[in-house]
Amino acid sequence: MKLSDKEWTVLEALWDTGGLTLGELTNALQPDTGWSRNTVFTYLTRMEGKGLVAIDGEGYPRKYRAALQREDCQASARDSFLRQVYHGAAGDLVAAFLKENRITAEERDRLRKLLDEMEV
Repeated sequence: MKLSDKEWTVLEALWDTGGLTLGELTNALQPDTGWSRNTVFTYLTRMEGKGLVAIDGEGYPRKYRAALQREDCQASARDSFLRQVYHGAAGDLVAAFLKENRITAEERDRLRKLLDEMEV
């Protein structure tokens, strides 16, 4: 599944908090997005239809929560990016990243250990 930037924004807020009411979510998102309560409600409704958001129907106000795990969405996004941009070649992705970004000695050691454990 491919999430839009706006869907990521809503889900991040829900993952970080474990769930929010419409008012709480609007207050959390408003400073960075400028979204009104109606806009947030529209996103929530659409995302519920896609199975991205669940509504706890008991009580009032209703609480909205992410219907998917953050790790599953991250894995799907990584896989999609890897296939689309690097044709599935993880080594090419890592090599490109390392050529363009410095890593610390600690990060290098963790990467080396990971590669050793993978018997690459």
